[in-house]
Order: sequence, then structure tokens, then C-alpha cells
Amino acid sequence: MSGAATGPVIQAQDVHKSFGSLEVLKGIDLTVDRGEVVCLLGASGSGKSTFLRCVNHLETVDRGFILVDGQLIGSDLVQGRLQQARPPVVAERKSRIGMVFQQFNLFGHMTVLENVILAPMRVKKESRAVAVERGVRLLERVGLGAKRDSYPSHLSGGQQQRVAIARALAMEPTLMLFDEPTSALDPELVGEVLDVMRDLAASGMTMVVVTHEMGFARHVASTAVFLSEGRIIEQGPPEKVIGAPTHERTRSFLGKVL
Repeated sequence: MSGAATGPVIQAQDVHKSFGSLEVLKGIDLTVDRGEVVCLLGASGSGKSTFLRCVNHLETVDRGFILVDGQLIGSDLVQGRLQQARPPVVAERKSRIGMVFQQFNLFGHMTVLENVILAPMRVKKESRAVAVERGVRLLERVGLGAKRDSYPSHLSGGQQQRVAIARALAMEPTLMLFDEPTSALDPELVGEVLDVMRDLAASGMTMVVVTHEMGFARHVASTAVFLSEGRIIEQGPPEKVIGAPTHERTRSFLGKVL
């Protein structure tokens, strides 16, 4: 299955995932088109983050499959059978997917700029000059150009998360995944991170966002997807899913968070 410049960025079909006896994903079918912003909504434990981790091959699916740009990330189809792909191949495919987590996971002993340029130099073997040029540009884009020589401990949580976004963008991904990127932030810092994400969405970046920020989902998402107990029970335009949900579980959840 070769990469595709057109067509869906994500195709997930009948995705199942269990941890021991706990079945977390119970048959997820989801297509994400190029340039689309999909917000995954639902209560804690509904499977949102697990699905995101499966897209990025941080978890392997037990049944079904996920294609990213027409390719399996961790496997190859050989004579009709799936075989595990070689680690360098997996790493190359994963490099096209940027992921931003709840925690910032920055290297404390490196400056902001060093954090941003590390992966392009190590994974893509870029020269330092090329990586630095892009890194400086990305830090300007997220409003942190003046902090390039600072260390993470000298930044606020919102600033650290914006560095994490710049770091993910430095690999020039075709897909960005966000796993509750504002949940660890103080309320007054949430807006500065969501502003960067709005800018990304406006630029045409394909994004899948696990979030409890209903205002962001309502105004920025092209599709809202509501999960409950490992299944998608409602999806569609956010004005429908959030504004006029049809499923009782969706209505109950939104009644508590809005």
C-alpha cells in the first residue's frame, strides 16, 4: 500500500484494542479527509486517547487496520498477509505524523530551539543550518521567537506546549494529532495554545484533536466525533453533534460540560 497525495489522510476500519481483559476500542470506523479538523469528544475512558495512540502506532491494534496516507504504519501487506515492518521503515512513516501530548515532554537540559531542531537532525539527517532556519521560523509562528535560547523551566506551561507544537511541526508532518493539549494548563494559559491550533487549522493542516474544549470544537472542527465505551455513537458537523445531539449519551455528556 503506497502513500497517496490525494484521498483520505486517515482510514480506520473496525479498529479493536484491548489491554488485558479490558476492551477499550470496540470497532472504530473513521475517515479523516485532507485538511479536515476532527475533534474527538467523550468522557474519560471512552477510548479517544487510545485511538489517537493507535493512529501513531504508539499502540498496535488487535483487529482491523488504520491507514495513514494510504499506508499501514507498522506493517506491510506481503502476498496478502500482514508482516511487521522493519523499525527504520516504521520510523520513517511515523515521522509524517506530529503528535502533541497532555504533558510537554521537552528536554530540560536543552534550549527551546535545541528541542525543536533535534528530531529533524536525528531522524531526517538534516543539516543544523536547515533545521535552525525552520526552527526559528516555527518559533516565530507560535509566538516564541524571543524565547529560542531559553530553557523549558523558564517558560510557562502554555509556552512549553507551544514549543511542543513547534517541535512537532519541525518534522513537516502531513497529520497533526493532539491528545488533550490544554488539560495540564492553568485556565488563563489555555487560550494561547488554542490560538496556535486555530492558526494551524486555518492553514489547512489535517488535525485530529482529543479535547474537552467545546468552544474550540464547535468553532474550529469540521467534524465532531463522540465516543462512548469504545464506540463512535455520533459524528457529523459540530453544530449538529454539539448543538443538537441525537444520542442520549451525547446529550448527557454535553449537559455536564457545557
